[in-house]
Amino acid sequence: MTFAMVFPHGRYVVGEVEPVKDFDASTNGRFVQARDKQAGELVWQVSVMDADPTLKAAQKTVAVKILSPVQPVPPAPMPGLPFTPVEFDQITVTPYVNGNGRLAYSIRVREMRAPRPVGKLSSAKDAA
Repeated sequence: MTFAMVFPHGRYVVGEVEPVKDFDASTNGRFVQARDKQAGELVWQVSVMDADPTLKAAQKTVAVKILSPVQPVPPAPMPGLPFTPVEFDQITVTPYVNGNGRLAYSIRVREMRAPRPVGKLSSAKDAA
């Protein structure tokens, strides 16, 4: 899926990038970081806020899991904005039923980066 399909209004970083705990392998006092079962990559997560104005407040912030051998670094903050805009590449969205019996989604990505300037993709296509 593309970033625009999943997040048409954009996303903003609102938390730190943190390692995801492997609850099965970790023991009391010993933290083991989760690895993706298919790719074998370490799993990190970051809280992001959706800019979709139609979402309820409780739906605006979600955790995005990032598969990466090293801790990803969020884009640099932009002057004048309270939150840092972010885009993701190689997105996988997996639906599941949560503990409340409601449909929820797990979002996994391969890359976190600063948003591309508007029009950059079209000008690159025109140059080809």
